Amino acid sequence: MPVKKIIFSHPTGNANVRAALKGIYEAGLLEHFYTSIACFPGTGFDRMSRIPPFAEFRKRNFDQSLQSLTSTRPLRELSRLTASKARIKSLIKHETGMFSIDAVYRSIDQYTAKYIKRVNPDKTAAVYAYEDGAEFSFLAAKLAGIKCFYDLPIGYWRSARKLLSEERDKRPEWAATLTGFMDSEKKLARKDEELRLADHIFVASSFTANSLKEFPGNLPPVSIIPYGFPEPGPEKTYNKDFNRPLKLLFVGGLSQRKGIANLFEAVEALDRHIELTIVGHKAVDDCAALNQALSRHKWIPSLPHQEILKLMREHDVLVFPSLFEGFGLVITEAMSQGTPVITTDRTAGPDLIQHGKNGWLIEAGSTPAIKEIIDGIIQDKSIIETVGKAARETAASRPWQTYSTELAGAILKFMDSGNL
Repeated sequence: MPVKKIIFSHPTGNANVRAALKGIYEAGLLEHFYTSIACFPGTGFDRMSRIPPFAEFRKRNFDQSLQSLTSTRPLRELSRLTASKARIKSLIKHETGMFSIDAVYRSIDQYTAKYIKRVNPDKTAAVYAYEDGAEFSFLAAKLAGIKCFYDLPIGYWRSARKLLSEERDKRPEWAATLTGFMDSEKKLARKDEELRLADHIFVASSFTANSLKEFPGNLPPVSIIPYGFPEPGPEKTYNKDFNRPLKLLFVGGLSQRKGIANLFEAVEALDRHIELTIVGHKAVDDCAALNQALSRHKWIPSLPHQEILKLMREHDVLVFPSLFEGFGLVITEAMSQGTPVITTDRTAGPDLIQHGKNGWLIEAGSTPAIKEIIDGIIQDKSIIETVGKAARETAASRPWQTYSTELAGAILKFMDSGNL
């Protein structure tokens, strides 16, 4: 009997989406992939990606083997990218803008749902979709008699509200950067509806799985499958001049959700002993506390991905003190470059890092904990090489292919259990 297949949907695509697709395809399970823009070798989007204004398309590269199984709906996403570059904020306004990211997600979700309504449940097993882009697809799947696989890439929203509300009250001067509170009740209700409709949930960290305890209802089985690491970079040369300042790096959105205020506070008393570089876009332009802190350090708003990896190799330690993170790809990226990471218990850190061995784990929201680790490294800089090499070895032991294989294996196990 032929194996039933899976419809896969994601509006934009990124490293973990490509790896998930790869695993499902290689397992012979992929029926079709729906997205906004897909860049395949020799196509128009591929040629356009070589022109600087359209370099964004390089992030939408997919393996050529997927081309015949991929359908795109690019207009709304192209309009969003154009409006964003032109800074026409009304068109990309959160939730309500004609070309907002929410509108892009809804568009691809509806596009996928139209196909699902025509599937044969004897040939199609399920639809695999992601948070904020699954409601219409899942409703159509229920009518068609097929299962719903749900990928939750960041922690559950009720848990985020609970934890970050405390932070907002504690640091009102940083409250504007906590943009997750902008989500409407309607959007939050859609998130809950997606979870209610799911037959199996996939997450990339124990923290994300634990955040689902705040869901006010029964949940289906949850599989924790950590993402893979990028291919390890060139072997790092560690600086032996221990008299120089410690070079710290932060990469991520400039929001207190990422714990950046704690980082600024931790390094304040260590100023002459450290050099801090910040890479990332501001969550908002008018946060005085953020702007003042950035003025005291080196800030780079944006860099191409390869340049970020190079910058990671050039720094001693990546500090990623996030207060709420589904995974934190910068953790795996830095480790793959031999750069050890300080991160919190609210990221994928506990799934990947052994404290003091291949990185450091701290309590989220604790400025003293960040300072204590940095202080210790300043006192014994030789530990950077020891921990950095162990981090790179960890990266080599879990490539993206491992995630691809484990995800496909979990799906097959669910299918073989008689649930499909």
